[in-house]
Amino acid sequence: MTVKLGILALLDAKPGKGDELRAFLEGGQAIAAAEEGTVTWYAFKVNDTTYGIFDTFETEDARQAHLNGEIPKALGQVAPDLLAQDPDIRAIDIIAVK
Repeated sequence: MTVKLGILALLDAKPGKGDELRAFLEGGQAIAAAEEGTVTWYAFKVNDTTYGIFDTFETEDARQAHLNGEIPKALGQVAPDLLAQDPDIRAIDIIAVK
């Protein structure tokens, strides 16, 4: 397995919406698990308003399939209610992994 691509998404919750954003992210785990091309998927909390997603892929096709998949669609639906600003989504190249 050669994991060389990733996505880092940083999400800022509206005041008082951190718990709802956390619950949304917890629900995303089942969706990510069903994606064949997603090697790893992490949802994380930085503080009470800052959350994120980090996932990895072996191919650009798998990364694009994820970006066009169910999690981004669902995020788009809840974003107006939960997020203080648009998500900061970055495609990244992984340079080392253990």
